Amino acid sequence: MFRKILIANRGEIACRVIRTARRMGIATVAVYSDADAQALHVELADEAVHIGPAPTRDSYLVIERIIAACRETGADAVHPGYGFLSENARFAEALEAAGIVFIGPPASAIAAMGDKITAKRLAAEAGVSVVPGQAGEIASASAAIEIAESIGYPVMLKASAGGGGKGMRIAHDADEVREGFERAGAEASAAFGDGRLFIEKFIENPRHIEIQVLADAHGLTIHLGERECSIQRRNQKVIEEAPSPLLDANTRAAMGAQAVALAKAVGYRSAGTVEFVADSDQNFYFLEMNTRLQVEHPVTELVTGLDLVELMIRIAAGEPLVLRQEDVRLEGWAIEARVYAEDPYRNFLPSTGRLTRYRPPEERADETSVVRIDGGVLEGGEISPYYDPMISKLCSWGPSRDAAIATIRDALDQFELEGIGHNLPFLATVFGQQRFRTAGLTTGYIAEEFPDGFNGPVLSTNERQNLIQVAAALRWISDQRVQIGREPGGAAQRDYCVGGIDEAPVAVIVEPEHLASTNVPDPGTTLAMRFENNVETVRIDWRPGDTIARLYKEASGGHGWAFNAAIKTEPTTLGYRLRYRGVNLNACVLPPHIAALMPLMPVKTPPDRSNQLLCPMPGQVVRLDVAEGDIVEEGQALAIVEAMKMENVLRAQKRARVAALNVAVGDVLAVDAVMMEFEAP
Repeated sequence: MFRKILIANRGEIACRVIRTARRMGIATVAVYSDADAQALHVELADEAVHIGPAPTRDSYLVIERIIAACRETGADAVHPGYGFLSENARFAEALEAAGIVFIGPPASAIAAMGDKITAKRLAAEAGVSVVPGQAGEIASASAAIEIAESIGYPVMLKASAGGGGKGMRIAHDADEVREGFERAGAEASAAFGDGRLFIEKFIENPRHIEIQVLADAHGLTIHLGERECSIQRRNQKVIEEAPSPLLDANTRAAMGAQAVALAKAVGYRSAGTVEFVADSDQNFYFLEMNTRLQVEHPVTELVTGLDLVELMIRIAAGEPLVLRQEDVRLEGWAIEARVYAEDPYRNFLPSTGRLTRYRPPEERADETSVVRIDGGVLEGGEISPYYDPMISKLCSWGPSRDAAIATIRDALDQFELEGIGHNLPFLATVFGQQRFRTAGLTTGYIAEEFPDGFNGPVLSTNERQNLIQVAAALRWISDQRVQIGREPGGAAQRDYCVGGIDEAPVAVIVEPEHLASTNVPDPGTTLAMRFENNVETVRIDWRPGDTIARLYKEASGGHGWAFNAAIKTEPTTLGYRLRYRGVNLNACVLPPHIAALMPLMPVKTPPDRSNQLLCPMPGQVVRLDVAEGDIVEEGQALAIVEAMKMENVLRAQKRARVAALNVAVGDVLAVDAVMMEFEAP
């Protein structure tokens, strides 16, 4: 077994590998760029080596610096994590030449599967179902159009060396093929140094399902079942689960057998993933093979009870797999949600800045539920524009899919993130949708469910009522504590006006209720609530200083009490901040005579920016398509801004003249920087 492992990565995956290595008694080495000098993975590792400036091309992608760090620290093996050099055959070869073990597959397998064109050919030869398309490199946009029309629209343009959703475009007609060919090629060149593209048929209403494989150096290859990764935006996964709600046992076995056949055909060793696209009838086709650990590997670990990182390390050390295919059992259901530094209200554009608050839910594990956090950040840390926007991964497990969904929804309510844009409200909304709960999944889910963009969670009538009751109850309990301090026994009825939850403030009457009911939750306070012509008795488990308020209501039939909701709370100047089901509300709770004065407070009118092009995300200007004085038409491309390795085309919203151009190619911009100003044509 290895004495010391260097992790050639950063963030949550570096922290994940360190945890397993530490449990195995193996020392670890972190590498870091200028931007990551204070990062969590640096703090967790036994040693750390600086490898260069923030840009990946000057640090995490420099093979020579990784090898030098191994020699400096005496590391005898390298775990690449995912991304960066994890699927770089030249890196694996360089490590082997230096006498350092690569914790991953052979360089030959990486090279074969890393070239998507070669991978499709090898898959077909191994008897794996493949998507109809052009397997060879496409020479020009006109050639791409010709191929697309012979296959039939829609088609998918894909980078041969691609991954992570980069270098991919869906095209429905010739114009979209022409633009997609240019943009996907440029994006692939920037991300992978390889702009080659191929084209294949885009499967309508597709589902993205992948098979986890394991292969040792002694000829044994097995699979660990599937993961469904259909909830995606910009071809990058957001929510994953295991098993898939689509597959039956026969289809699972067939997909697993094809994945194992492909792994054997390329002489695979280590953990890897064979990705398929499937339709609603369980027909499936090969997409690609990822020759590395996947971001979503925790859901497989949760349903199999295995540690994939440990198995990778043991396989790399030459140990045989002790697990056989018949030993693999999928128990219960697991779900993973990727928590991203991005703004779902702005079409999921990346967000950077300081994490002024980062407080994930507590991890837990018992027979009925599991909450797991794979994180790589600290409160006060910086989310850099140089790297992937993922902050952490929130995972849940339950004995059934419904139980796993309920667990992850409750965990999301406890997750606190501030200082940057993030997708917690979006995740909470998806998990609450009937379509998700009934597994109506496709890779087009987000576009179909949010055709006009994400505008925030929508609370049900009962959920709004819960928040109103909790806000009023918290104020009543706090007021009684003050009152009792002055006049013992002063608990009494109080009138409040609760604003910030419904469109208009709600008048609420709160008074203590003394019941002889059985099964009363303890501790807690029983209150009668009167508002909107309703009277309801509730039980609140909360004391000043608590961060969670638990709401109980009388069970149906009036027999006992039933838990209703756990709401994250924080006191504010005029009330309480409440976090629940994706909403983050500032509830204002005031006596009626004070609330009546609130409409008289002045409101600042925001400036008119309708004639300006604002930069929607922090990024760098890589292209300008117009000049001052140009007349632009609605939908015309104005500029391209690159953020976190993704190119974003900014377009005109209406016909206008460019009155001022305030940026140049190469400029690095902040959110809402004024790029252009317009006037009537």
